[in-house]
Amino acid sequence: MAFLHATAGNHSGPRSGLRSRSLTPYLLLIPGLLWLVTFFVIPILSLASTSTMVRPEGASLGTYVQQLRFQNYVDAFSAYKEQYFRSFFYAGIATLAALAIAYPLAYMIAFKSGKYRNILVVLVVAPFFTSFLLRTVAWTQILGDDGPVVGTLKLLPFVGDSLRLTATPFAVVAGLTYNFLPFMTLPLYASLERIDPRTLEAAGDLYANAFTTFRKVTVPLSMPGVVAGTLLTFIPAAGDYVNATILGNPNTKMIGNVIESRFFAVVDYPTAAALSFTLMATILILVTLYIRKSGTDELV
Repeated sequence: MAFLHATAGNHSGPRSGLRSRSLTPYLLLIPGLLWLVTFFVIPILSLASTSTMVRPEGASLGTYVQQLRFQNYVDAFSAYKEQYFRSFFYAGIATLAALAIAYPLAYMIAFKSGKYRNILVVLVVAPFFTSFLLRTVAWTQILGDDGPVVGTLKLLPFVGDSLRLTATPFAVVAGLTYNFLPFMTLPLYASLERIDPRTLEAAGDLYANAFTTFRKVTVPLSMPGVVAGTLLTFIPAAGDYVNATILGNPNTKMIGNVIESRFFAVVDYPTAAALSFTLMATILILVTLYIRKSGTDELV
C-alpha cells in the first residue's frame, strides 16, 4: 500500500507541473487583455452607444438619451461628406509623397551610409523629440509669406509676387507629409536593412543591371516595409485635425476637425460618435483591401 501511494504521488507531480506550464501563457495574457478591454473595448462600446442617441426636445445642452437612432449615421455623413472625402484625399497624397521621400532615404541609410548609419537613424527619429504641435506651428514660419520657401520660389521668373502657401491645401498636405514621414521611413529602413547583400550580388551575377536588380529584387523584398509604412502614415493622417487647423483654412477642414468641433464646441456627441465610427469602418475596409491586394496577408 505504501508503495502504491508513493507511485501515485510520483505520477501526480509531473502532471501538475505540466498543467501549470500549460496555463502560464494564458495567465500572461491577462494584463494585456484587461488593458485592451478597459481602454479599447469599453470605449468603443460607449462610442457605439453614443452614436445612436438623440437629444430630447427641451433638454439642456449635452443631454442625450438612447433611442437607437441609426439615422444619425446617414445625417452625419450627408452633412459632412465633403470633409470626409477630403480627409482621405489629403491623406492619400501625403502618403504617396512620404513614400517618394522615405524610400530613397531609407535605401541610402540601409546600403550607403556606412559608419554613419546609426546617426542617420537617430536624425530620422529626432523630430519625435519635439511636440507634434510645435512642429506643425513651425511650418507656418517655413511656408509663410516671408519664409524661405516662398522667398525662393518668387525668384523664379514664372512665379508671381502674389504667391501664398499658408492656409492652402498644399500647406496641409506638406504638414501631414512632414509629421508622418518617420512612420514611413523606419519600417522601410527595417525592411531594406534585412535584405542580404548577397542576394543583390547574385542578381548582378545573373547579368541584371542596377535598375533591374532594384525592380526585381529590392522592391519585392521591401514590400512588407512599404505596406507597413503606408498604413502607419495613411491611418493617422486621415484622422488628423492639427495640420488642417494650423496650416489650412475653412475650406481645407478635414473630418477630424469636424469630430473635434462636434465633441468639444458644439457638444453634439451623437454626430461626432457616428462620424468617428464611419471613419474607423472606412479605414478598416480600405486597409483590408490594400493588404489583400498587396499580397501581404500576414500583416492583418
